[in-house]
Amino acid sequence: MFRIIFIISGILLSLQSIGQYPKTVFEVSSGEESSTYHQTISFFKEAAGQSKMIEMVEKGTTDAGYPLHVVLLVDSEGKFDPSQWHKEGKIVILVNNSIHPGEPDGTDASQLLVRDIAEGKIKLPKDVSLAIIPVYNIGGALNRGPYSRVNQNGPKEYGFRGNAQNLDLNRDFTKLDSRNAASFNAIFQWLDPHILIDNHVSDGADFQHTMTLLTTQYDKLGEPLGNFLRNSFEPGIYKDMKTKGWDLFPYVNFSAYDLSRGMTQFYDPPRYSSGYAALFQCIGFVPETHMLKPYRERVKSTYDLMVSIYSTASQKADSLKMMRMQAREMVKKQQQFALDWKVDTSVHNTLDFKGYHRDTTISEVTGLPRMYYRRDRPFNVPIKFYCYFKPVQFVQKPKAYIIPQGWHMVHEKLALNNVPLKRIERDTLMELEVYRIESYTAAQRPYENHFRHNNVKTTTHYEKIKVLKGDFIVEMGNHTDRFVIEMLEPTGADSYFTWNYFDAILQQKEGYSNYRWEEVAAEWLKKNPELKKQLDAKKAAEPEFAKNANQILNWVYRNSPYFEPSFNRYPIYRLK
Repeated sequence: MFRIIFIISGILLSLQSIGQYPKTVFEVSSGEESSTYHQTISFFKEAAGQSKMIEMVEKGTTDAGYPLHVVLLVDSEGKFDPSQWHKEGKIVILVNNSIHPGEPDGTDASQLLVRDIAEGKIKLPKDVSLAIIPVYNIGGALNRGPYSRVNQNGPKEYGFRGNAQNLDLNRDFTKLDSRNAASFNAIFQWLDPHILIDNHVSDGADFQHTMTLLTTQYDKLGEPLGNFLRNSFEPGIYKDMKTKGWDLFPYVNFSAYDLSRGMTQFYDPPRYSSGYAALFQCIGFVPETHMLKPYRERVKSTYDLMVSIYSTASQKADSLKMMRMQAREMVKKQQQFALDWKVDTSVHNTLDFKGYHRDTTISEVTGLPRMYYRRDRPFNVPIKFYCYFKPVQFVQKPKAYIIPQGWHMVHEKLALNNVPLKRIERDTLMELEVYRIESYTAAQRPYENHFRHNNVKTTTHYEKIKVLKGDFIVEMGNHTDRFVIEMLEPTGADSYFTWNYFDAILQQKEGYSNYRWEEVAAEWLKKNPELKKQLDAKKAAEPEFAKNANQILNWVYRNSPYFEPSFNRYPIYRLK
């Protein structure tokens, strides 16, 4: 009798404990609505108060003025300390949600996931720790309504793509215009995750697949880790999702929906979350649910994919840790780095794509023919998937970079990413390799708050540079080398130069008045007869030049010590 009472009491206590966890807005609305920012944070605060497996911390601020929260989840009562996780050999996974708050699937799926793990409905493996950013773009989440995602099928209301500065945060991971991105960089380095999951919803073509997956480009990750991702880890995720009833497919990246040409894997430069993660030997996944699928299905597939990823990570934990360690050792020793990658069309995989036939009809809006997808005519077709990339545009790694302390926006951002920086202890004259910016193409329209530089061409030479006490030296030979090179080499696709950090050097600061320079130039040519010979030869070879006094005076000026050496001289120097 007492045994029966004890068992019944235990069951009631268990049910009471389960009841203490809050229901989500998604559940209460039968999958029709998404939680607001404040509802989301309240949910996780309440969940953390009920479970010893959950802790929520504030890590940095955002452009909206609100702190960035991180939810930490462990398998049982334990330490919420990422450095301890690594010491214990755990796989660390960072989940980022609502970078585009109009795509809130991950925010709602993460609430369900954390609650279900805390209640014991599903298990978090002992060798995995999760860190979840519930809402990354808080400013966009607060800018809420039903109209900003016209292509999307639910939920009833959602946030806006731009943040409090109207920036697309998925272009800001390395340029760091936002406080959100600066906080994210600090969080990422604090956690040092093995895997990043950045949850999204896709725009574009219509097809049958509910969930597509953008994966860090394998070849960019490097041989050991990239091959492991391509041949072992990712196939495990696809297999597990299949058992859950989802036909997972790579992020759909067709050229004008021409299936005969196949599909190319998305190339993710460092500005994107997965591209940023790759710079630190971290596997990046960007789940992209299909915009037209019902919200309930999208959230469920996001939930299932996160479980599949952490389950696969646990199953392959030893290999994942070993491959990442090898990748980091290789980066430390690597001497040549590629600054760009091109698809290799000589090799491909074959995938089964489940799409819909396209047709045309007369538009009710324009009265002209328009395209539409025939959901009554689905098809399955094998297509070529080009997911092998070749490195191009190589650069040799120097022994170190020298960064004058005045370029504080550079060394501060490197420090934020745990790049080892040392101060120069005394004024020193050093023989350094110097770039000169010979040409570039400036964008005619702004892109994410910048007029980016493209097609950058440089020349290289050596100069004796006076390095001042307090300037910075970045010694190479660390796992951060690839990040440093991609940020500091001016021809890099997302380098700091590309994003206009150094535009001040592209403007000449000093000049001359012709009447004064005439006298100084004449005296300089007398003292330098060899230069006078070069000038005379140029006049003889170029009649139009010989008739233009301004051009002649400017040529002499540019070939004299009076011309400022800093003009077009890239101010980050290489120590060979």
